[in-house]
Amino acid sequence: MAMTESPRQVGVVLRRRSIDNPWIDHMWSPVMILDEVPATAPWTVLSAEADATIYYAGAASIDLFSSDTANYRDNLADGEPRIWVALRRQDGGSELELTKVTADPTEGEAIFESGCDVIGTVPMPPDIASWIAAFVDEFHVERAFHKRQRDRADGNGQRMPDGSPDERRGRT
Repeated sequence: MAMTESPRQVGVVLRRRSIDNPWIDHMWSPVMILDEVPATAPWTVLSAEADATIYYAGAASIDLFSSDTANYRDNLADGEPRIWVALRRQDGGSELELTKVTADPTEGEAIFESGCDVIGTVPMPPDIASWIAAFVDEFHVERAFHKRQRDRADGNGQRMPDGSPDERRGRT
């Protein structure tokens, strides 16, 4: 069975907030995902306040894979579906680059261990939720869970590959 992939370009909006901390002076966090990519240059300031600035960070791709439809379905069924956003500092500097935007909760949780500098979730826009739901409806195949059978052991603790007694030793 061939895997099907469906990408969609989205816009990412971030907040840079000043904080009172002896080691860092600001913190980045994702604010929202735009279901359409605007004709705005990346890293354009959208609004500025005394302690926070909102930026359009740029475009990113959400890629759906037919092998992950169960994860997307679980995200949608949660009641408050989320999108995970990850950013990394370029060459250790202060500039950030978008590294991943995903609707897969399993992949999103794995991002937290990836070493990215900025990771967060935002609410999934309704248009993106509809797109993902249509993808799940078209490509989801329920897979039966098969519990692995353990090999049975003979009286001496010897395991037989087929679980049967060792007939070469005269055991039955």
